[in-house]
Amino acid sequence: QVQLVESGGGLVQPGGSLRLSCAASGSIFSIAVMGWYRQAPGKQRELVATVTSGGSTTYEDSVKGRFTASRDNTKNTMYLQMKRLEPEDTAVYYCNAKLREHGNLYYRDDYWGQGTQVTVSS
Repeated sequence: QVQLVESGGGLVQPGGSLRLSCAASGSIFSIAVMGWYRQAPGKQRELVATVTSGGSTTYEDSVKGRFTASRDNTKNTMYLQMKRLEPEDTAVYYCNAKLREHGNLYYRDDYWGQGTQVTVSS
């Protein structure tokens, strides 16, 4: 069984930084794309950033220039370096993966972590 586990959330002042991690474990053959989503209270979950196995990244407009997504394929781990954090970044951040398990011939994109809370407040 595959598990995604996020870590690194917490309380930070506006303008501060945090680094989130997402570690994937289990019977993983290959991970195509990993992504960070976030959900603020009363809002829909939104895509924040994605990173492919080759290191290509995409970002939601409001985080461009402030957030950096990266991966360590040897560890099946994805990171999100967040700088110049704003109160509007407050949300639960979720990790998602599109991956193929050993013994399967196809990729699935419905693997999710449990989420980690990020709170930006003075």
